Amino acid sequence: MSVTNHRYFILNKPFNMVSQFVSSHDVGLLGDLDFDFPESTHAIGRLDNHSEGLLLLTTNKKVTRLLFLSKVPHKRTYLVQINNIISEEKLHRLRTGVSFKIKDNVMYTTGPCEVSIVENPESLCKMSKRLTAYDPNTWLLITITEGKFHQVRKMIAAIKHKCKRLIRVSIENMTMGNLEPGKIQEIEEEEFFSKLNIVH
Repeated sequence: MSVTNHRYFILNKPFNMVSQFVSSHDVGLLGDLDFDFPESTHAIGRLDNHSEGLLLLTTNKKVTRLLFLSKVPHKRTYLVQINNIISEEKLHRLRTGVSFKIKDNVMYTTGPCEVSIVENPESLCKMSKRLTAYDPNTWLLITITEGKFHQVRKMIAAIKHKCKRLIRVSIENMTMGNLEPGKIQEIEEEEFFSKLNIVH
């Protein structure tokens, strides 16, 4: 495997921050973080403003294609807080496939995925303490390999629940470990590609 001069980072992206360095809107930016990123650093696989958790950054422009546009699917796992208690029937629907509208009003049906109820969400990642849902609520761990726009939120809406919080906790074997929200860790190239199960 060749060694390059590219650099690789993981970030525990906080709430109310977009996955970019420049925006025309009044929002939190990656450049607001207390970290000196090298020139040409960009995010891989963005998280929206209201989503939190694992965000990958690199100076290597090829990584997005290798990770998200390859023929080999890559697992992404999300910790999701929803309102109310979820039924077994709705859990089954999430696991086996739900339908929602995507671009041009086309209906899309998700493939099978892994879904489980989480009793102790704080054990899976460092998260900010903020009230997002009144009781009763349910925390789910959802692992998908597809990547439709806002897919997890749309899956939750399709079963008539509301997604109150969405935290990406892993991509393949890459996790945030004990990273606090807003903190960054640099990863060596070899480890970065190995944990993501991609060949370059």
